Amino acid sequence: MALSFEERANRAWEELSIQDNFIFLRVMQNKDLCKRLIERILHIKIRDLSYPHTEKTIDLRLDSKAVRLDVYVEDEAGTVYNIEMQTAKGADGALAKRTRYYQAMIDMDLIGKGVYYDQLRQTYIIFVCTFDLFGLEQRIYTFRNTCVEMPTLELGDGATKIFLNAKGLKGAVDADLEGFLRYVDGRAVQGNFAEELAKEVERVKVQKEARREYMTLYMQYQQYHRDGLEAGRREGLLEGRLEGRLEGRREGVLDMARSLLALNVPIDVIEQSSGMTRAEILALQETAPEQGETDRVI
Repeated sequence: MALSFEERANRAWEELSIQDNFIFLRVMQNKDLCKRLIERILHIKIRDLSYPHTEKTIDLRLDSKAVRLDVYVEDEAGTVYNIEMQTAKGADGALAKRTRYYQAMIDMDLIGKGVYYDQLRQTYIIFVCTFDLFGLEQRIYTFRNTCVEMPTLELGDGATKIFLNAKGLKGAVDADLEGFLRYVDGRAVQGNFAEELAKEVERVKVQKEARREYMTLYMQYQQYHRDGLEAGRREGLLEGRLEGRLEGRREGVLDMARSLLALNVPIDVIEQSSGMTRAEILALQETAPEQGETDRVI
């Protein structure tokens, strides 16, 4: 028996984990947990974090692609941190190029007309991945712009991109970060930090407001999906009818050409009456049965 919409939505809600953007975003709204995660990743101390936006949307130009940043926070020094949960690799190079685009959009948003470039702030784009994007088993991959001829020479543009790998096995991290990566990977909760994250996930999932919001989003997604399928079905039927008509018309032309060939009508006459090319008619002539062959009893 098929599940009702409400039953499917409830099941989806119950199965949500920290891997889901909806849950991860709300867990990271806990300032203490978000601050601790950033501190563990970067080995720094942060006095305070602020949330300029719950979800930061940057849409600077009508002709550019807008971006929605899940977790966008700033520390007391003005450093910007964007943290995203990633559960799909996408096409080769897609995530790496997404960080490039996010960086450009953040910079454009931070700097106004007439502001000097040296006022651009330090930024960190952090992707928490449930997979190993680079296949080298590192727990953390950190990228900064460096000189090709002298790899130890950094450009110093203040832009850093970090990919956390929940399946990583290499690279020393502290117990809290290791526990976090294990938890994101769906393994047993281990360590105080992971336990606090798990409790926060459960706290979010018992909130009626969060549940209602998710149900609304789920309904909108399902409606969008159904509309897309229906539009695709209609388009497919239309294309199918058109292709059928074209195919039928083509077969009629071929049958006419075969009949004319059987009557030994000159090829140039067939070419003019059928609209076929001379090469097509010659090919059809080669595959046509010899005269009387269709009446032969086998």
